[in-house]
Amino acid sequence: MSHMEAKQDVLSSVAKSITASPIQELSHLAQRCNAINLAEGFPDFPAPSHIKDAAISAINSDFNQYRHVQGICDRVAIIMNQMHGLDINPLTDIAICCGQTEAFAAAAFAIIDKGDEVVLFDPCYETYEGCIKMAGGVPVYVPLDPPHWTLDPNTFIKSFSGRTKAVVLNSPHNPTGKVFTKEELEIIAGECRTRNCLAITDEVYEHITFDSEKHISLASFPGMQERTIITSSLSKTFSVTGWRIGWAIAPAFIASAIRNIHVKVTDSAPAPFQEAALTALRSPLEYFESLRSDYESRRDYVVNLLARIGFKIHFKPHGAFFLFAELPENCPLSDVEYVRKLIQQAGVVAVPGCGFFHADSTVEKLAQERYSYQDRYIRFAFCKNDQTLASAAKRLGELLDTAGCLKLK
Repeated sequence: MSHMEAKQDVLSSVAKSITASPIQELSHLAQRCNAINLAEGFPDFPAPSHIKDAAISAINSDFNQYRHVQGICDRVAIIMNQMHGLDINPLTDIAICCGQTEAFAAAAFAIIDKGDEVVLFDPCYETYEGCIKMAGGVPVYVPLDPPHWTLDPNTFIKSFSGRTKAVVLNSPHNPTGKVFTKEELEIIAGECRTRNCLAITDEVYEHITFDSEKHISLASFPGMQERTIITSSLSKTFSVTGWRIGWAIAPAFIASAIRNIHVKVTDSAPAPFQEAALTALRSPLEYFESLRSDYESRRDYVVNLLARIGFKIHFKPHGAFFLFAELPENCPLSDVEYVRKLIQQAGVVAVPGCGFFHADSTVEKLAQERYSYQDRYIRFAFCKNDQTLASAAKRLGELLDTAGCLKLK
């Protein structure tokens, strides 16, 4: 046995199953080429000054030790009641965690046993699968149908088995920008009730919706609050993805389990940022309205830019801050090849869509051609300042052919 093989034997089977994404190699290439970053889903503009001032004030006031700021739970309960009519007990039903990511992981560890199946919608944010597998669960993917990423009720219903424990729902959705319709949510809620299974929702884009679309929480449907774990955070709403303040909202016995897991793993979310969260969560209604309108104008700018240079834009995102664009019709390249050339020749980086799709995207072994679209999409993030977007447009504009379409050699 080689030294390297011996080293691999030290690792757990879970660790071996969670490997670096091939997309990371493209990130390194992008850095070497000094590419404009439209890949990563975090803002490159300043966080709101009133929130930063609150964090600075908290540090200067020496809020530097382990801390639980109950006021966060109180505010979250009020907001969820105003938005969705949910009656949440802030003393028992909310666990503060280190961002939505930890809230989701702790939720998975709280409810999933070895062999439990968890239904997810494909394409899908990559973190969910890792958490489910670490908890011993088995991800079961239900493909959403392009180009509008609609939910086929029959495919969804067929994905359930006697081992199904939970459904994971992310709406507004990363990477597509889809906001699940009331009818789709009714189908999901109905099946959860019929099968007596739980739901874990990721609602981090809850305040970022467009064209008068409104986010509806799955927990607001009849019989669903008692079986839903809502996860969310400050990160996207307040442009502070590095502050790591999130929460899980669940029936008291599940929220208690999540809190216990959180304490064992990380003890407490960052103290000064918890204090600042109080200020963030008290932001006036105008803040949320301007957040929406600012992102809507950025969305329109990027949609128009990419459509103009040959990408196929089937629908404008209804929420979140990503555009999932299909490669031009006559483009022979795969998504990964296209992004590599985009970095090298245009100096702009996006994310190949294949990282969000899963090969076993169906319970039935259907013909592979049905899923040939899985290497035809690229995700662009538009959570960037106007200067970044204009610079990207300028670089892309320098590579247009006589028909005005992007030409990569």
